[in-house]
Amino acid sequence: MGKSALWLTTFTLILTGFLAARAQPEANFKCSSTNATCPGLIDYFSQNATTLKDIQKLFNVKHLPDLLGANANTIPENASGSYSVGPNKVVRIPFPCKCSNGTGLSNHVPLYKIKPGDGLDYIARTVFAGVVTYQQIQKANKIADPNKIVAGDSIWIPLPCSCDAVGGSSVVHYGYIVPTGSTVEGIAQEFGTTQETILSLNGLDDPKKLQAQQVIDVPLKACSTSVRNNSMDYPLLVSNGTYVYTANECVKCKCDSSNNYVLQCQPSLLKPTGGKWSVCPSMKCQGNLTIGNLTSASDDPCNRTFCAYAGYSSKTISAILANESTCPAPAPAPSGGSGGPGGSGGSGASRTTFSLIIVLHFIFLALYIL
Repeated sequence: MGKSALWLTTFTLILTGFLAARAQPEANFKCSSTNATCPGLIDYFSQNATTLKDIQKLFNVKHLPDLLGANANTIPENASGSYSVGPNKVVRIPFPCKCSNGTGLSNHVPLYKIKPGDGLDYIARTVFAGVVTYQQIQKANKIADPNKIVAGDSIWIPLPCSCDAVGGSSVVHYGYIVPTGSTVEGIAQEFGTTQETILSLNGLDDPKKLQAQQVIDVPLKACSTSVRNNSMDYPLLVSNGTYVYTANECVKCKCDSSNNYVLQCQPSLLKPTGGKWSVCPSMKCQGNLTIGNLTSASDDPCNRTFCAYAGYSSKTISAILANESTCPAPAPAPSGGSGGPGGSGGSGASRTTFSLIIVLHFIFLALYIL
């Protein structure tokens, strides 16, 4: 065998091994709450540089502030759609989740318009960076032959999610793409949960079976709220280190562990969206108290009363007086991952750097041998 043929064979084997290492098993999140709906989150990192506007369009995120709120610790609140997102930079995608038949999937979003030359595997692996497999897209869209798709048709990309409580507590289920070198125990510590919880949610009987680039269900603790169950945004689940706009974007609510996981809401000062309201309705509890305002100090140094957001209908925004504990709570474990809210805010490139180093090492070794 000539040197060129040997080099080509070696490179092909290395490249094949690298691509196989990046593949991950299908993510199937368990959800026992039939027909329940809730907010979901999932990781996404494009292999190429892109913009928030492009990501928003790809995942059908209705309003840019929703995308900003899911990435509160890594993307500036005043970022525009032209904000640049570097290659392999992790961005968390918010989307509506619906549960049925024991599992949860994004509620018929995002829809992707097939382009000339697209294949299902390319759409799954490259366009959507492996958050789903082509088999999942094929099943969700009832495509008989994955090799026969038509340019111009729109297909549903079924993102995994769940609305189940975990350990009796409300959580936001986060589709987390496992970085190379991670362990179940390390992920559990990073996100303030337990190894047993992650193993159970993901159907893993052995922590050693965790694979790099696998999408797993990680429960993020959500702040407690005063939102009533008849509100149009119930359940309003906001995880630590994130914020959301609700009530047609008239109200901004954020979750921060420093506030003992009590949801903090206030008027957003944004113009209402959706065309339902020309101006935001009143947000008062009583007298001049507006959502987010505190009452006079009480005799209890560990508690205070404030005007809390309680939900909205097609005509009104509700507010009630609620109590909040102000004494320091035990320091929680970090609730965000690298490149996401609550984490270190580092680049998602670290998720693939190790694998690339291995590939380059073997290529240089092959060249040395030749």
